[in-house]
Amino acid sequence: MSQASEKSEHPTYEASSPRHPNRWAEIRESFREPFAEFFGTMILITLGCGGNCQVILSSNTAVASSPKGTFFSLNFGWALGLGIGVWVSGGISGGHLNPAVTLAFASFRGFPWKKVPIYFIAQLLGAICGAGIAYANYYHAINVYEGGSGIRTISGTGVLFNTSAADYMTSVSCFFSEFLGSAMLIIAIFAATDKENKVAPPSGLIPLVICFTFLEIGMTLGMETGYAINPARDLGPRILTAMVGYGKEVFNYRNQYWLWCPCIGSISGMQIGALAYDLLIYTGSDSVINKPSGLALRQRPRSYPSKSSDSV
Repeated sequence: MSQASEKSEHPTYEASSPRHPNRWAEIRESFREPFAEFFGTMILITLGCGGNCQVILSSNTAVASSPKGTFFSLNFGWALGLGIGVWVSGGISGGHLNPAVTLAFASFRGFPWKKVPIYFIAQLLGAICGAGIAYANYYHAINVYEGGSGIRTISGTGVLFNTSAADYMTSVSCFFSEFLGSAMLIIAIFAATDKENKVAPPSGLIPLVICFTFLEIGMTLGMETGYAINPARDLGPRILTAMVGYGKEVFNYRNQYWLWCPCIGSISGMQIGALAYDLLIYTGSDSVINKPSGLALRQRPRSYPSKSSDSV
C-alpha cells in the first residue's frame, strides 16, 4: 500500500475545535447575555431573601434556639448577593440584574434598546426563581413560624420576600426613599465604570464597589422601605408569594405600593441620578449629554483625504 493511500484512509482532524461543538452550544451563544442576567438575578434574590429568612425566622425559638443574624447581617447578605451576582454575569451581560439599571444604560450609555425587553424578562424570571429557591429552602421554618403549612400571611412571612414600608411613611416619602437610594446606586455604578475617572477600579473589582455601595445604602437609607431599588427584586418575589399561597393581596398592599415605589420610584431615581452624573461630571462621548451640538459641528474644521488615501 502506498504512503498516499494510507493517508487517505485515516481522516485528519483540525487542531482547533469548532466555535460551536454541539447544538446546545450554538443556542447558548445566542442567548448567553439574557442567561447571564437570569443567573445573576437569581443569585441575588436567592441569597438576599435567604438572608431575610434566616434573620427573621430564627427569632422564633421554635425555629432556632437563638437568633441567627442582625440587621447588619441582613444588609450584608443582600450586598454580597448583589456583588456575587454581578461578578458571575458582569463579563457576559454587563451584570445589570435590575431593569432600572438597564434603562439607565440604554438612556445614557448607548445600551441597545432592542436588548432592553429581553433583559427585563430575564431579570424578572431570575427574581421569581431566586425567591422560589429561598422559599423552598426555608419552607419548613416558614410553616413553624406561621403556625402551620396552610397558613401564609403577608405581615408574617410575606415580608421576607416582598418589600414594604413603615406604617408612618406617607406615599410621597415612600416614593422618595426608593428614588433616593436608586439615584445613589446608579451614580456609584456610573462612576465605577467611567474610564475618565482616575480612581475608577479595574473591571474585576467593580462587583466589589457595587457590593459596598449597596451595603451603604441599606445601612443608611434602607430602614423605611426595605430599599428594593430594583423593580425585579420586588416584583419577582411578589409574584412568587402570590403563587405559593399568600394570595392576590400581595399586589393590593397600600394601594399597589409595588408599582409606584419599587418600580416607578427606582426607575425615575436612576434616570435622574444618571442625568445628574452626566450633566456635572461625565465627559464620554457615548452619553446623550455630550453629543456635539449643531454649532460645534459647523465649527469643526473639514478634513481632506491625503493623495495616498485617494489612490486605489
